[in-house]
Amino acid sequence: MYVESVLKVKGSSVVTAKPDMPVNLVAKLLADAGIGAVVISADDVHVEGILSERDIVAAIASKGEAALGMPASALMTREVVTCSPKDHIAGLMAVMTEKHIRHLPVLVDGGLAGIISIGDVVKCRVQEVESEAEALRAYVTQG
Repeated sequence: MYVESVLKVKGSSVVTAKPDMPVNLVAKLLADAGIGAVVISADDVHVEGILSERDIVAAIASKGEAALGMPASALMTREVVTCSPKDHIAGLMAVMTEKHIRHLPVLVDGGLAGIISIGDVVKCRVQEVESEAEALRAYVTQG
């Protein structure tokens, strides 16, 4: 299965935050949307960074309460790993595991076209495995 197939089901909506948004408001945005990361983008098209719950917790642990007043750009990951709609889910699983990341923005022609989470990847792989198992069962019972 490919990223484009996942986005057809999931949709291409991405929660973004401006680089100057205070971290406490980013945390509220994450909580309200029930998500683990936001893409940081001044124009909602170009990815400048990504800020996750993990990044916020690490900043609070090292900087204390002051981290909550900092701008998102101060804590975001600037070197964002991305993918394209043509990428295969199995390949993304390997990348996410190797790099210890849970979210991959999807880019088309340099612009934000969606986001894939580790949950999306796992759900896809489970569906693929179940489909393969069902096909094997059908083959065995027919022959």
